[in-house]
Order: sequence, then C-alpha cells, then structure tokens
Amino acid sequence: MWQRIQTLFLVLVVISMVVSFFLPIWKIADAGKEMQLYPLHFSTIENGVKTTEYFPFSITAILLAAAATIAIMEIRRFDNRMAQVKLGTLNSLILAGALGSTVYFYNQVTGQYGYGQFGLSIWIPFIGVACNWLAIRFIRRDEKLVRDSDRIR
Repeated sequence: MWQRIQTLFLVLVVISMVVSFFLPIWKIADAGKEMQLYPLHFSTIENGVKTTEYFPFSITAILLAAAATIAIMEIRRFDNRMAQVKLGTLNSLILAGALGSTVYFYNQVTGQYGYGQFGLSIWIPFIGVACNWLAIRFIRRDEKLVRDSDRIR
C-alpha cells in the first residue's frame, strides 16, 4: 500500500485539507478592528470583543472534511483500483466545491469589507486538487498495467 506513489499523493491530499482548516483565508486589520475569515468561521475583533459567525462559512470546512475523509477511504481501498478511481472522481468534485466556496466567501467578504491579505488557506486546496488528480492518474496507470499483463497470459 505505502509503496505505491498514489498513496503518497492521497496522504498529501489529507494533509493539505487538515492544514487548511487552521489557516486563514483572508484577514484585515484596521484601527481597532480586526477581521479574519477561516474555512470554519468569520471572526471580528472590535474593541476587544470577539464576534464569530459560523454559518454559512462552515460549508467550506464541511467540504474540506469530506474531501479528507474520502481520500482516507480511497487509500484504504488499495485492493480495488476501480473503486479508487470512482472515489477519486467524487473527491475531485468535492474539492472543486470546496475551492468554489472558498472563492465565493472570499469575494463576499472583500466586497463588504475591502481587500485584505490573502491567507494560505485559499491556496492550499489547490495542492490537494493537484495531488488528487495525480493519484487518479497513477491508479489508472496501475489498472492499465494489470490489464495488459492479464492479456499476455
């Protein structure tokens, strides 16, 4: 299982999804007011009072958790390559949804409060998408290799 390169790519998908939970997507600091958008919540600190909104911003965190869970399930299905390909395709759709919701909430917050600093959490899901795509590619290559070797017998 661990000797296959697609497993390492899937582990990178899981790591990138977990890391993106804890890093901000967007942040801005004005005089006496600080705002941060995370995948789970949007928080405002004004005059020492912190206000946190979870809905609808938590949709991004739910999609990131789903993508990490599906990647783990995909790793565990190493004995069935076609199931891995199907799970990888589903994971690509969920990752696209996570990226879409990240960009949507970023645009919504910047339209309301102005442009701030990008956080790393807006870029890390792209690493997950690329690693998921590479994992699917290598799983298909393994399946083709097995089918070609069965044909020779």
